[in-house]
Amino acid sequence: MSKQVVLEDIELLAPAGDWDCMRAAVANGADAVYFGVEKFNARARAHNFHVEELPEIMSFLHTYGVKGFLTFNILVFEEELPEAKELVDACIDAGVDAVIVQDLGLVKMIREISSDFPIHGSTQMTITSPEAVEFTKPYQLELVVLGRENNLKQIRAIGEQAKLPMEVFVHGALCVSYSGQCLTSEMWGGRSANRGECAQVCRLPYDMMVDGVQKPMGDVAYLLSPKDLAAIELLPELIEAGVTSFKIEGRMKSPEYVANVVGKYRRAIDNYFAGRNPKPDAAEMRELQQSFSRGFTHGFFKGTNNKQLVEGTFPKSRGVYLGKVLQILRDGVVCELAAPLKRGDGIVFDAGDPTKQEEGGRVYDIRNKGRKLEGEAGEGTIVEIIPGRNDVNLKRVHVGDRIWKTSDPHLDRRLRETFETDKPYRVFPVAVKAIAAAGRPLKTWWMDVKTGHSVYVESDVPLETALKRPMDTALLEEQYGRLGGTIFELQRIDYQAQDGLILPLRELNAMRRRAVEQLTAERRKPRIYEKKQIDVYADAFVRTEGAALPKAGMTALCRSLEQVKAAAESGEVRLIYADFEFIKQFPAAVDAARQAGKRIALATPRIHMAGETGYFNNILKLQPDAVLVRNTGAVEYFTKRRMEHPEAEFPELIGDFSLNAANHKTVNLFLEAGLSRMTPSYDLNTQQMIDLLRRADTSRLEIVIHQHLPMFHTEHCVYCTFLSEGTDYTNCGRPCEQHRVSLRDRIGMSHPVRVDEGCRNTVYNAIEQSGAEYLGQFAELGVSSYRIEFLEESPDKVHEVLDLYGKAIRGQIAGSQVWRALKATNQLGVTRGQLVK
Repeated sequence: MSKQVVLEDIELLAPAGDWDCMRAAVANGADAVYFGVEKFNARARAHNFHVEELPEIMSFLHTYGVKGFLTFNILVFEEELPEAKELVDACIDAGVDAVIVQDLGLVKMIREISSDFPIHGSTQMTITSPEAVEFTKPYQLELVVLGRENNLKQIRAIGEQAKLPMEVFVHGALCVSYSGQCLTSEMWGGRSANRGECAQVCRLPYDMMVDGVQKPMGDVAYLLSPKDLAAIELLPELIEAGVTSFKIEGRMKSPEYVANVVGKYRRAIDNYFAGRNPKPDAAEMRELQQSFSRGFTHGFFKGTNNKQLVEGTFPKSRGVYLGKVLQILRDGVVCELAAPLKRGDGIVFDAGDPTKQEEGGRVYDIRNKGRKLEGEAGEGTIVEIIPGRNDVNLKRVHVGDRIWKTSDPHLDRRLRETFETDKPYRVFPVAVKAIAAAGRPLKTWWMDVKTGHSVYVESDVPLETALKRPMDTALLEEQYGRLGGTIFELQRIDYQAQDGLILPLRELNAMRRRAVEQLTAERRKPRIYEKKQIDVYADAFVRTEGAALPKAGMTALCRSLEQVKAAAESGEVRLIYADFEFIKQFPAAVDAARQAGKRIALATPRIHMAGETGYFNNILKLQPDAVLVRNTGAVEYFTKRRMEHPEAEFPELIGDFSLNAANHKTVNLFLEAGLSRMTPSYDLNTQQMIDLLRRADTSRLEIVIHQHLPMFHTEHCVYCTFLSEGTDYTNCGRPCEQHRVSLRDRIGMSHPVRVDEGCRNTVYNAIEQSGAEYLGQFAELGVSSYRIEFLEESPDKVHEVLDLYGKAIRGQIAGSQVWRALKATNQLGVTRGQLVK
C-alpha cells in the first residue's frame, strides 16, 4: 500500500432494519450504519424506517460520532423519478452522510440536484474491475462497494489502479448471483431483487439434469444455496489489499445478530491496529455461528472454490453443530458434543431433508452416565440430551442424525444487555479552559476533542473572594468532571485565575449542564450540502409532432454457429449478435455473417473482472460491425479506446439489458458516454416500458421481444461443483464441454445452465417468452429495433421464429398468433405487466 493505514482510515459498517438494530450497532462499535426507508431500498421486506424519521436517525447517530448511510440501491422506474427526487431532497435536508445507489440514472439526477452530496456505488452496480470504477469517476462517487465475487488479488488491483475508496461485504448471507444481475425472484415469484423484494429462489431445492437425465445427488438438493460469508479471519489481508470499509450484511436480521457480529469485528479490527492477534478464537466463532449461519465460508476472497461455497444439504440457518445422535433413549439421545451445551438451549435434529418437518425444541436436562449435569457441558463430553416434554417425537429421530444448537438464550440475553441500557453507548473526551477574574463572570471554553467543536459558557454571577476554600483546578475537575449519564468525560482542565476566588457550586454545575447541552447540540447538527431545485423531466426526449415513424426491423442474438448461419439466411434480420460460450468460435461467426452480407456484433461477457481486458482486445481484432456491451467496465474500455484512436474505424457500441437502464436518465447517461443504442432493463413490465419510451429517444433503443430469460448469472459453477472432483476452472476437467446441465424446479421445469468464457454460469428460464403482442404500441412510440434471442433452437426453428416475427412487425399477423404458434408465454421482461389481460 502507498500510505500507512491507521485505525481512523477504517470503517466498520453495520446494518439496521429497525431502531433496536441501530442501537445495537452503535453500542457495539460500528463506525457507520446503513438503513432503508419504506421505499427505494433493496430490503423492502425489512421493517425499515420512515422518511419523517431521517432527522431523528441522523441526530442519534451523529450524537455518537457514527455515520448514517441511506440505502437507495434499487432501479428507479420512469414515473417514480419525482418521488425519488423528494427522497433525495429529504436526505440532503436531514444531513444523511451518503446514499448507497444502484441506478446510474439516479446518480445522474443526484448530481443535478447537488454537486457535493456523497454517493456510494452499491454492490448492485456490479462493480468488479478498475475500468468499472473509472466509469463512475465523472459522477464523483465517494466510494464503491465491490462485487462479492472479487478475490483479494483483484481487490488489490482495483484499488491500485482506480484509486477510490473500496467497501466489501465481510459477513452475512451470500447471493449466488451477481448482485444487480439476478432476475429469478421476479420472474418466478413476482418479487424483483433489483427492487428490494428478493424471494430467495436460490434457496429452493433443484434436481440436477445432466444431458436430460436426473443425476442422483443423495441429500444434496440446494444446488444454488451458498454458505454464509465470514471473513473475520481475513481482515488483515483485506486491510493490506486496500479495503477501507467493511460491511456486514443483515438488515433483515435481529438486533442480537447485529450486536454479536459488530462486536466481534470491532474487536478484530482494534486488535489488528493495536498489534494484537486479530483472529477470533473457537468460542467467538461459535457465537457468530449461533446468531446466524448456513455454515461459514470465505466466499471468493481466496479465489473460486466451488466445493467450499455450496454444500447443498440445507438452505437455512443451522447455528452451531453439536454432533450426531449415537443412541436413542426413552427420553432423549446420546451425543458426543462438538460444542458446549446448556439447559434451555434450542436444538434441532437434522435427518438430511430440511423440506420435511424437523424435530426440535429446548434442552430440558443434560446427563452424563445418568447423572444430571449443572451448568455447561463442554466440547468432547459424551452426554444424554433430554428435550423438553412433548418437544420432540423421538420416534422420528434416527441414529446418525446431526444435531444443531439453534439458539442460546444466555448469549441473546448478554447481547441485548449491550444496547438495552440507560447508560450512554459511548463517551467522548472534553477539554476545558477556564479564566477567572475577580468581579467578573467565570469564562469557560469546552472543546469536544473528537470533533473539534468548541462552545463558550460563562457564569451568570461574578466571581467573589473566597472566605474559606478558594476555587482551584482540583475543585473544577471535581465539579466539571461530573459527566456521568452524558456522552462526555473530562479529559483535562486548563485553569487560569487570580488566587482566592470562588463561585457557588450550583453555578458551576449549571455551567457544566449548559456546556453539555451545547456540545451535544453541535454533534447533532445536520451536515450541510448544496441543493438545487430541478425538473426531473427537463432532459426527457421530446418528439416532433407528426414526424414519420422509422421503419421497424429485427436483430437476432445467436448462441451457436448454426443459428448464426440460419439467421444470416433470413431477409428479416438487420444485425446478428454472436453470444458464444467460447470466444474461439467468434471468427467463424464473423465469416458466416460477412459471406451473407449481414452486419455482425460480438457480445462481451456479462461480468468483467480485473485483468480480463484481453477478451475485449480479441473482440476488436476480429473487427466486428458492433459490440454488445454488457457491463460498465466494457463501456469504459471501448469508449476510451475509441477516443485514443479517433482515426481508426471502430465498431458501433450497443448497451445490453444488464446495464439496467430503467429510466430515461440512465438511457441518456449511457448514450452520452458513447453508446449508440441501448437495451432497456428486463425489470420493466409493459407499462413501465411504455413510460420509459415516452421520455427516451426511441430511435436509439432496442427492445428484446423474444427470449429465454437469463435468470441467475453466477460465479458459482454447477458443472465444476457437481460433475468434477475439481474446485475451479484450473482443475475441473471442463465437464461443460462434454455435457449439458439443467436445473429442474419443484414444478418439473428444467432450466438450462450455460457457461461463458469466464466459467460463469447463466441459468436460463425453461420457457421462452414473447412480447409480440405489444409491437403495435411500441411502434407508435417510435421503436424501430426489436431483438430475437435464441438459446438451443435448431436452424429450422430459427427460420420459423424469424419468419413469424417479421410478419408481426409488418402487421401481417397479430402478435398473439406469434406467441401461440411458438407456445411461448405472452410476456415482456420479467413480469407480465399491467397491459396483459
